[in-house]
Amino acid sequence: MRDYYIFKSGRISRHENTIEIEYSDGKKSIPINDVRSLHIFGEIDLNTKLIVFLNQHGIPIHFYNYYGYYSGSFYPREKLVSGFLLIKQVEHYINTTKRLYIAKEFVNTAIYNILANLRHYIKTGKDVKKFIDTINDELLRLKVDISNINIAELMGIEGRCREHYYSSFDVILRDEFKFERRSRMPPTNMLNSMISFGNSLLYTTILNEIYHTQLNPTISYLHEPSERRFSLALDISEIFKPIIVDRIIFNLVNNRKIGEEYFIEELNGCYLNEKGKRLFVDEYQKKLSTTIRHSKLNRHVSYNKLIRLECYKLIKHLLGEKEYKGFKSEW
Repeated sequence: MRDYYIFKSGRISRHENTIEIEYSDGKKSIPINDVRSLHIFGEIDLNTKLIVFLNQHGIPIHFYNYYGYYSGSFYPREKLVSGFLLIKQVEHYINTTKRLYIAKEFVNTAIYNILANLRHYIKTGKDVKKFIDTINDELLRLKVDISNINIAELMGIEGRCREHYYSSFDVILRDEFKFERRSRMPPTNMLNSMISFGNSLLYTTILNEIYHTQLNPTISYLHEPSERRFSLALDISEIFKPIIVDRIIFNLVNNRKIGEEYFIEELNGCYLNEKGKRLFVDEYQKKLSTTIRHSKLNRHVSYNKLIRLECYKLIKHLLGEKEYKGFKSEW
């Protein structure tokens, strides 16, 4: 099974036991058993017959706007439902100490993975030591007794660490790609547009993996649960942004796979054009299917599988079976 990314405009419908995509220049049929999720970037028509078909097979559809940023999802009816786990999820949110433990572990792991990236570039001769030192100073704040810190302070620590980390990109990357500052709506340069686009892809990937577990995606611990978003996916994405999205950007830029011709400037912002989005998605899919040696499992595991395993570890923690520890990359 794989994720399908649809960039061209057309129509999607059910044809017997396949998904049929009809473009102006032809058709493409995909067996339903080959599909893990659909990602729609083009202007696509679909009908309720297709929605019912996808719901029966538990296949989410994720929609992106003209500029390639996440707009929303069709989230199929959940089949792996556990009332007991739902109660435990809520219990760990309501109990301040329990919530803080999980939130702190998300932040601690995210910062660890950020530092893993920076330490790698120290070895390649990049002068990023000052950024490592500054982030380590912030990290000391997480060493205090958990009762002396709150969620807002945790978010502040994570935000400052990520700001220092993003500043290091001007040292790590080629001169044409300057970070300047983090900008989102709209992204103001090529680097920010790739960060935002990559983070959107990661959010939907994590949402896919949560769907295949008994976790409820709306109950989170670091980010506040709210309407119109699956905030648990935001929590888990903090761990994987440095080791998936950022490393894709490092690869694309420093290996000269991407340049100005892959971007457009519109509405006072900078965005990936269709060619750029296709390139990024290709690299993203390659990254998710790449395997690494998992020291605890003693076998090779893909990055996609690592995300599912992170969900399972959180479930074990919520059920009181094993204390949650986030995935820390050794590169």
